[in-house]
Amino acid sequence: MIKTLDVGGAEVLLVERLLAAPSTGKRYTVVCRRATTPNLTDLLRSAGVDVVDLSSSARPSDLVRTVRRLAPDVLNFHSPLPAALLRPASRLWRPRPALVTTVHNVRYRTTTLLLDRATGWLDTRTVAVSPQVARAPTSWGARALCTRVHGVSVDRQRRWALESERVRREWDVPEGAFLIAHVANFRPAKNHGLLIEAAGKVLAEDPRALFLLSGSGPLGGQVAGRVAALGLDGLRLIGHVPDAGRLIACSDLLVLSSSHEGLPVVVMEALAAGVPVVSTDVGGVSDLVVSGRNGLLTTPGDSGELAAAILRAMRPETHASLRRAAADSADLVDVRRTAEWFDRLYDEVCPRS
Repeated sequence: MIKTLDVGGAEVLLVERLLAAPSTGKRYTVVCRRATTPNLTDLLRSAGVDVVDLSSSARPSDLVRTVRRLAPDVLNFHSPLPAALLRPASRLWRPRPALVTTVHNVRYRTTTLLLDRATGWLDTRTVAVSPQVARAPTSWGARALCTRVHGVSVDRQRRWALESERVRREWDVPEGAFLIAHVANFRPAKNHGLLIEAAGKVLAEDPRALFLLSGSGPLGGQVAGRVAALGLDGLRLIGHVPDAGRLIACSDLLVLSSSHEGLPVVVMEALAAGVPVVSTDVGGVSDLVVSGRNGLLTTPGDSGELAAAILRAMRPETHASLRRAAADSADLVDVRRTAEWFDRLYDEVCPRS
């Protein structure tokens, strides 16, 4: 159960895991309140995963009736509000499903956090997607808490990395340019303003840099206006990119400027492709990025420090070292291992699953 099938990190992690699920006889159904990204729905259905889109059924009672009619052996929640509704409702069902909650975020709104706390004790197991998430308020008081980094398809990212020359031509990346990708929806938490400030400083020092910003969202117009006003020729807004892992895999560097995060999918996609990461030190990023080894971490909100880290990563010897270590980190984010782990977890919490 997930609130939406959109381009967010939780949705992508869920889809990646289900596509890698081992063939052990389990049948998966994804129920969402709204499916706004058709390619995710199509991917799931092509892999034999049923998708129930409740876009036309806004009432909470419709959600409860739909899930009860499916008669699941295990209910795995990926969004806190549907979980707060379905946990107490499922206590009345026979047979009663085992409840597993996957926590993806380090922050909830106050009301959401209170509702989650009030009903979370009904869970059979709670899984945090990173050690940082496990330590966050969103996991406090969780029942039978464990941590599992989810991961992405390493094989796919490596295939896309092999096609980097062709992909770079698609975006008119000049030969010899140092391509820096930033993949994030245009929302306050992603702090595009910080990135733009840092990019301006980098471009003034090293004209090889080319920043490609992919994403969509409510602040897109504001970000575009700021870029235009500054006249940064080395920074392009390219909109939403389906399969953005392709862009990341062909880049020389991934940059994150966020104010807060859970465990970003884009970081996993970068490491899977052997692309080093420069990021603000927020959320679960440091669970995967070891500063000075496979990337560089900076103080959140400091554009000068972020720019300096990008320039450092652009130095040929430093970049080669970071890239080697990033490639060596790929096993940490291999989704196949996570899919097998969840398959065993479902057997543990509900032997009939």
